[in-house]
Amino acid sequence: MLDARVGDPIVIANEFSATEVYRIETRNGTRLLITSPRTGRWITLDALEVEALTWQNTATLEAMISNPNAPLVPDAEGDR
Repeated sequence: MLDARVGDPIVIANEFSATEVYRIETRNGTRLLITSPRTGRWITLDALEVEALTWQNTATLEAMISNPNAPLVPDAEGDR
């Protein structure tokens, strides 16, 4: 996935966290690759998934960060 990066990362950081955001090109089109250098975790988001972030309210985002290192909604495989 990292081989598909276009350009330099955008680094977003504060005293609590740091992330790197890249644009990547895949066979399914352009996506954002968001990485957490501290944890090694990453996610790719397509245009609709990025837009869906704009539909959320503060309560949704607070729920996401209140349970760090786990998804808001567990998947069928039992991820936390």
